[in-house]
Amino acid sequence: MQQAHDQLDLAVQHHTAPLACLLAFLESQIATTLRSLDGEGDFYAAPLEFASLKTEHRTVLETAYRQLLGRLIDLLKRGIELGHIRPCDPIVTIRAMIGAMDWSFYWLYEMPRDEAEQVIDVVRDLLTHGLLNPNSDYRPGQQADLSIFSEQEPAFDRDTQNRLKQEAFLKAGTRCFNQKGFSGTSLDEIVEQLNVSKGAFYYHFANKEALLTQCYDYTLDQLERVITHVEHIDASPAARLDVAMRLIFSLQNSDQGPLIHFNSITALPPEVRRRLLDRLNAVHTTLETFITAATAASQFRALPAGIVIQLLTGTLNAAIDLNEWQAIDSIDQSAVDYCALFFHGLAPAAS
Repeated sequence: MQQAHDQLDLAVQHHTAPLACLLAFLESQIATTLRSLDGEGDFYAAPLEFASLKTEHRTVLETAYRQLLGRLIDLLKRGIELGHIRPCDPIVTIRAMIGAMDWSFYWLYEMPRDEAEQVIDVVRDLLTHGLLNPNSDYRPGQQADLSIFSEQEPAFDRDTQNRLKQEAFLKAGTRCFNQKGFSGTSLDEIVEQLNVSKGAFYYHFANKEALLTQCYDYTLDQLERVITHVEHIDASPAARLDVAMRLIFSLQNSDQGPLIHFNSITALPPEVRRRLLDRLNAVHTTLETFITAATAASQFRALPAGIVIQLLTGTLNAAIDLNEWQAIDSIDQSAVDYCALFFHGLAPAAS
């Protein structure tokens, strides 16, 4: 975290315009990650690994992380006041931006090096100008069909009750794995959250690894449900990406979620990891087709779809518990605000 603060200090020293300063800082984060993956420079610890640390160490780092976000929020506010950055919600926008950066370590690790070299330029372009073609008449939030996660009527048959109990374990397990990692999560904590016995746990799951595996499958079931729904709506490609992102955001910030962080997947056996990652890659591939189709229809500017999707899914992974930073009156409106960075960018609209 000290390195991140130092890099922000350096960006402030070299750039007077808030937008240029923000972009320089983000580029330095990507560059640090790439050097680390090449075995050069200082060792890089992804902020998402805070969960695996002891409480006293985690608290110190989380405080420094919040201080960093506070500095970035102040910088964004100053850019808006000066007219250098388009009007937006500063807290939500910075959370979305840094969420994308926090997850970059994991997907850059898998990306071919020649493709990874493009990421800094894509980040600058995307976060400055956004996806939307200036001539496109589409505006995010227009497509309002988000009904697939509405509350269902309660059912009282035994099979349904067992399914709901199992889902309760999966949601509690997911939250614990996200907060504390696989090794830091105990079964005692999960059963205590749900006020049930260990016997009830073992009725549904053989062990903690089985719970983690089913948490991943449950998350992927939810994501595939979103994709299936979006593929069948009568909407343009840009609208389909918009609705998919808002639905995923809604999952992260409602009783239907959260979705599991994929950084804990290394705790599972290789064959299980491969099966789960194949499912995740299929979701990403479909989202990429929305971007490619929107670009062909002149709704989006031409940007590498694979890199854009990694940035988008990274920021959606980080969308959990946004209400800890800011009250959420409307989940869908918060989703529109959260994703606006990627559709509109930060630069003021041309007059």
